[in-house]
Amino acid sequence: MSIIRVERLDDKGNLRVAKPLWLAWVGEEIPALGEIWRLYLRRFTVDHWYRFAKQRLHWTLPKLGTTKQCERWSDLMPMMTWELWLTRDIVADNPLPWQKSLDKLTPGRVAQAMGLVLEAISTPAHSPKPRGKSPGWKAGQPRQRKIRYPIVKKTTPKPRKEQDKSA
Repeated sequence: MSIIRVERLDDKGNLRVAKPLWLAWVGEEIPALGEIWRLYLRRFTVDHWYRFAKQRLHWTLPKLGTTKQCERWSDLMPMMTWELWLTRDIVADNPLPWQKSLDKLTPGRVAQAMGLVLEAISTPAHSPKPRGKSPGWKAGQPRQRKIRYPIVKKTTPKPRKEQDKSA
């Protein structure tokens, strides 16, 4: 690991920002400083994607029970992002009353307009039919309960009473 300290200077050589920026490079060979700065600037798009996936695509919303389910849900996030990116040319802007119309749609605006696309293409499934009371679980079919793990409760430590020194 290499640690790099970045200090931004103005035209006269004075510090523009009082605090230096510390960067870490993990790898065998450190690239040129100009390349490191370019890579650092690319992180903003990644940060924005994570925020978009968490807030708009509800990445962290489901409370899934297993790590496999969590991994599968996380694998869907890039696919949903690509779907929005590929759909941006076929959707019409559908702004909310307080939003301005946009010519170049953002992923959030495309997601906002996806309802009209999904309504237009419909679903291949048949509409549900009311059938009355469900037959329930088949007799003799083995059941397996969900594994319940004990709850871990962390309590705040109580301050110890000092023992009397005279004793």
